[in-house]
Amino acid sequence: MAGGLPHPVLLSTALGVEKLHIGGSEVEIKHVFYTWLAMAILFTVAFLTRKKLTMVPGKLQNVMEAIVGGLEEFVVTNMGEKGRKVYPLLCVLFLFILTQNLLGLVPGCDAPTANVNTNAAMALFVFLYYNTWGLVKWGPGYIKHFMGPMLPLVPLMLPLELISHCARPLSLTLRLFGNIRGEEIVLVLFFSMAPLIGTIPIYGLFLLAKSLQAFIFFMLTMIYLKGSMEHAH
Repeated sequence: MAGGLPHPVLLSTALGVEKLHIGGSEVEIKHVFYTWLAMAILFTVAFLTRKKLTMVPGKLQNVMEAIVGGLEEFVVTNMGEKGRKVYPLLCVLFLFILTQNLLGLVPGCDAPTANVNTNAAMALFVFLYYNTWGLVKWGPGYIKHFMGPMLPLVPLMLPLELISHCARPLSLTLRLFGNIRGEEIVLVLFFSMAPLIGTIPIYGLFLLAKSLQAFIFFMLTMIYLKGSMEHAH
């Protein structure tokens, strides 16, 4: 503290960042640090892949082409050609969540998605994004997506649909948070009861589970976008 002004002090963890002390208040920023670390990893991989693009792809280019191409084919198959408009965001969202999830498997690191704030931010963005697409495409007529198939059902369907849509960010947040946090707790317990070699099999299981959770978030976002871009029935 100098001159009566609050002086930020970072408390140490395995990578040196956990909480920030500002004027006597304590703010947890560990998940923010690891979120930025995930972004740095993705930017680095993207830069290295782009730098070494060749007609005969190397290992890194092969892996990235398989992921990007596979996701693109999945989106176009399910959404049609209009899916290409939103595919870049869906692809980045999947890779971003996957990278955050996998950080939890690195000794000394935490998965940012094991913190509800990280997931809530992404879920709210998805909610605003797909509704924005709906409004841009249909204008005021987008309200028809919430009114049900028949005019007499509007008084019943409208509040139900609004509640259902407003619950989507909560559902996305808690599903990802619950699964990743649960896996982190189990991993810590296994690590405390068994040596590193004994935890290797569980690492393989959690690698699959964390990849699946990223894909579920990606797929639900795609479904919400598809619904907002389709004609109301």
